[in-house]
Amino acid sequence: MFSGLLDLPWWGYMLTALALTHITIASVTIFLHRHQAHRALDLHPVVSHFFRFWLWLTTGTVTKEWASIHRKHHAKCETSDDPHSPQILGIKKVLLEGAELYRKEARNHETLEKYGRGTPDDWLERNLYSRHSMLGIMLMLVIDVLLFGPIGITIWAVQMIWIPVTAAGIINGAGHYWGYRNFQPADASTNIVPWGILIGGEELHNNHHAHIGSAKLSNKWYEFDIGWLYIRSLAALGLAKVKRVAPKVRLNTAKTVCDADTLRAVMANRYEVMAKYAKSLKKTYRAEIAQLKLRMPGLGKVDLKRIKHWLHVDATVLSEQDKLKLGLVIQTSQKLNTAYTLRQDLIAIWQRSTATKEQMVKDLEDWCRRAETSGIEALQQFSRRLRYYA
Repeated sequence: MFSGLLDLPWWGYMLTALALTHITIASVTIFLHRHQAHRALDLHPVVSHFFRFWLWLTTGTVTKEWASIHRKHHAKCETSDDPHSPQILGIKKVLLEGAELYRKEARNHETLEKYGRGTPDDWLERNLYSRHSMLGIMLMLVIDVLLFGPIGITIWAVQMIWIPVTAAGIINGAGHYWGYRNFQPADASTNIVPWGILIGGEELHNNHHAHIGSAKLSNKWYEFDIGWLYIRSLAALGLAKVKRVAPKVRLNTAKTVCDADTLRAVMANRYEVMAKYAKSLKKTYRAEIAQLKLRMPGLGKVDLKRIKHWLHVDATVLSEQDKLKLGLVIQTSQKLNTAYTLRQDLIAIWQRSTATKEQMVKDLEDWCRRAETSGIEALQQFSRRLRYYA
């Protein structure tokens, strides 16, 4: 019986399968995601084509389809038009049927035309990779069997399920449902774990949604993005060029008044600002809700954990029913009402696309004065720090 060209111990086959799937993960995060979908880096044509060829072999992915669907996900995040939002479709459906959701959206020609600009359109793409996407997968099966014998079928099967499970299921599902948040973008994105290794750094999904154009997905000192390590290695060899990374917050404690520099810094780091706001007000919210429970026993019927969560999210992502419940609670507390109103007003400053820079600086200064005269210590401290942004 043919046993393959390579005779390995059992652990050798396991390591081989892990290595092959990891190359696929690296291809997805570096080529499809950071390079193609978001243009956060440039790749040498040889490296770019290797990733495209490898993805054809191991996933049958069409670059235009993947980039289009992902760009649409960002443009329509957590709405009914989002191709794979667990907040809309349910976590179970996205975890278990993520690959099917991808295939369904890939058949939407409007999505491909609207969001697929700038993806490969050369002879190989038109005549091989896009036209015969299943051919690469079958070729990979032949290669695995030739190299490893019958066990190669198992290795091939692991390769085939790796991306549907990790990317289509875990990242699109758990990455918008469970985890921690460094930033407060207007969606439900989370960092699943702080060590982005098994899924190439994509585990740091909240960081990505906060700075979608950044080639680096890690942000805190304890976070690790192995995809960034590979990118830096390619850059050192002259095979990649990083175009953008997330801005770093810089504070000037000598500043006491908001100016144009403050405005630019706050806008560039707006999701970090909102995360700081949520963290600053957490104790205030907890203490105030505890007082409300004592003064108004009827509030026990309200899911206060949900209320605490709603206080920290953008109003646009709440249903009308949730908004009504939240409104009933914050109307019973001046502190909750003030803190929640100021949160929405702060967001509104950088959403006013027609306002002049001078008007926005004035609005930011006025907001700080309101926060500092609110009588809420946490808001006063937050406001003073906000003036330091530089």
